[in-house]
Amino acid sequence: MFLVVDSGSSKTDWIAINKKGDTLFSTQTLGLNPQVLSSVILKERIMNNFELSQNRNEVEKLYFYGASCGIKTPRDRITKVFNEIFSKSEINVKEDTYAAVYASVNLGDPGIVCILGTGSNCSYYDGKNVEQKIMSLGYILMDEASGNFYGKQLIRSYYFNELPNQLREKFEKQFVLDADTIKENLYRKENPNAYLATFAKFLIENKDDSHVSEIIHDGLDRFIKHQILQFKNCKEIPIHFVGSISYFLKDEIKEALSRYNLKIGNVVRRPIDGLVSYHKNLLDISYTP
Repeated sequence: MFLVVDSGSSKTDWIAINKKGDTLFSTQTLGLNPQVLSSVILKERIMNNFELSQNRNEVEKLYFYGASCGIKTPRDRITKVFNEIFSKSEINVKEDTYAAVYASVNLGDPGIVCILGTGSNCSYYDGKNVEQKIMSLGYILMDEASGNFYGKQLIRSYYFNELPNQLREKFEKQFVLDADTIKENLYRKENPNAYLATFAKFLIENKDDSHVSEIIHDGLDRFIKHQILQFKNCKEIPIHFVGSISYFLKDEIKEALSRYNLKIGNVVRRPIDGLVSYHKNLLDISYTP
């Protein structure tokens, strides 16, 4: 059994396939970001899943693509957890950038690949290798145009009394917004970035409001300037997007790119399906009945 896994900070998609490429089961756990979660919590989130705990000794290879796994310390942390749980498996851990590339680009064709989900990232794929010029420093300092970035902007607008009254009332009905609750989630509980990203749903639902639209366009403009424009040939190749924010703000992204004469490519909500296809193709090459 092979496990193909795509993980962000909010959720993790798992699909098990056999050597013929048949799907054995698919499941989902909470996000497994080793940058913000301890080894204990990572292990708990995996072992609490029935399919994974019951089949852990049947796994021969595990292909994990996850947020923050481009950095050695968190990558080593989650690799150690996997080795403890899937003790009979060969473990392969890569950053989520590779998942985005495999899911959105025709392999061999150059392109820029952007992740806009709970967090955000941007890489250049030359048809063979992935290049990332700017190392992400996470949700506190970077992550423009991500779910957690937009959640932060909405909360700030609410507390600075910038939200129009009607929008403010809707916001109050949908979320618990007292300072104690917000601070508890941001400074004491696990996954503060995923908590912030939960507010992005409100932003998407109200994206036609002029104030919300301004927040959206400001985030996208920052992302384009700080991430996409770093690549000299960005106006010559398609720019692909992966993640839930990308999917629900596709029109806004297309409009923002057009202001810089940039061309949108593929937009993929969930990279796991493309990832599985990629690994099935590898099986077709290497598998002998």
